[in-house]
Amino acid sequence: MEAEKDLFGKCPYMTAQKVLSGKWSIMILYHLGKKTMRFGELQRQLPDLTQSTLTKQLRALEENGLIERKIYPQVPPKVEYSLSDIGIKFKKVLVELAIWGGEYIETLKDKADRS
Repeated sequence: MEAEKDLFGKCPYMTAQKVLSGKWSIMILYHLGKKTMRFGELQRQLPDLTQSTLTKQLRALEENGLIERKIYPQVPPKVEYSLSDIGIKFKKVLVELAIWGGEYIETLKDKADRS
């Protein structure tokens, strides 16, 4: 555990693992990569995600600088979430993850077909 703390901010792999550690982080970043969204919109995109978990994940992503939260001074309050500059750079990684994920799914299908 102490080694992880020592490597955060120094090792790119450990740093990436730490800031993306939430179970839903990648899916949230994927949806926000398509457009700026309000909380309810995100929740509809991720119906298996509870409100409290979405709140925690959004706070963590904001704290880690991957997303930005904009609050509009109106009644009722309006809050929008979008990717930050560093979050936008993560979109390239999402594309590669999608490619790799698709290839992995094909590998699983091939393995099942051989069984």
